[in-house]
Amino acid sequence: MRGGVFSQLAHRIATIQGERYPLHVGDTWMEPASGARMEDLRVEDHPGLHRYSLPRGRPDLLTALSDRRGVGAGRILISAGATCGLGSVAAALLNPGDEVMLMSPYWPLIRGIVQINRGKAVEVPFYDRLTSPDEVLRLLEAHCTERTVALYLNTPNNPTGKILTEDHLRAIADFARARGLWIWADEVYEDYAFASPHVAIGGIAPERTFSVYSFSKAYGMAGNRCGYIIGPDADTMTTVRRATTHQYYCAPNAAQLAALRVLECGDAWLANANRAYHQAGTAAADTLGVPHPEGGTFLFIDVAEHLDESGLHGFLVRCIDHGLILAPGSSCGAAYGSCVRLCFTSAPPDVVQRGTNVLASLLRGDRPASVT
Repeated sequence: MRGGVFSQLAHRIATIQGERYPLHVGDTWMEPASGARMEDLRVEDHPGLHRYSLPRGRPDLLTALSDRRGVGAGRILISAGATCGLGSVAAALLNPGDEVMLMSPYWPLIRGIVQINRGKAVEVPFYDRLTSPDEVLRLLEAHCTERTVALYLNTPNNPTGKILTEDHLRAIADFARARGLWIWADEVYEDYAFASPHVAIGGIAPERTFSVYSFSKAYGMAGNRCGYIIGPDADTMTTVRRATTHQYYCAPNAAQLAALRVLECGDAWLANANRAYHQAGTAAADTLGVPHPEGGTFLFIDVAEHLDESGLHGFLVRCIDHGLILAPGSSCGAAYGSCVRLCFTSAPPDVVQRGTNVLASLLRGDRPASVT
């Protein structure tokens, strides 16, 4: 396993004086919808609030999700966040040495999830090379072997913001069917598609797909640790549930109640967040002179022309010295060692704008204003 993304920078981050611009972690500055916060839950209203739920999830939440998604409740499993959901799928499906193709650049934790379950992560440079569906097939074919059992995709993509079209997804689905591969579909940013509608591959190849969703990203509840998996059928999901039982037993009961509440009262919050995120992403992109994000909450920027002999590490240190914290692109794939990832929702818009101004100054070669 690789060390933590920020293990080599933590001491430097700790020395930041004055305002800091924490644009490195995928989170939101917005509090959850009123009525669906932890402060809104009371034992008097919910006896047993602090007890275990059933391992597969609260029946009322499973029913609500079944109705919303139009799938049988037996295909749904509540997880301790999407991270644990993907970890449980990996634990249930992988044998030692099995390969998983990761469409890259990818969400930083997926590589470790494959490795910790004794699989082999195979990076497929993808989102920055998308053209026709035929090119998709060529990229997949070039990285698929006899040991490949699954492929992982994420749309809108963390970190590039790219949205896969229905034609792209159908090409991927056809390839997976022909090769007998599982599809791990990370759908946590489905509600934040700006440039074009989000299309779920689970609707194209339901028999091969594990779709993972998150209340963290959708509704600003990252600290609650609640997400869910929709799998191909109830029998397969029973196998995944065995893995979850031995990893975390059940998702937090209070988090599941908050999730149930937000499904009832969170539509207006979600619409407001979509507008606010879109505005924040557009403003950050305009400041940096890069294309607007198609979706998601990130910009992924190649800073190769601005690196000296100290490389990306040195560039990140220079950013930190001006209060700006970014994620290294290498955490999203080995081919992206000259890139940085910026989250434009991890702090209030005015803070993000000031941090983005710092980055723009560094990229122009200016000396940013002193941090106060």
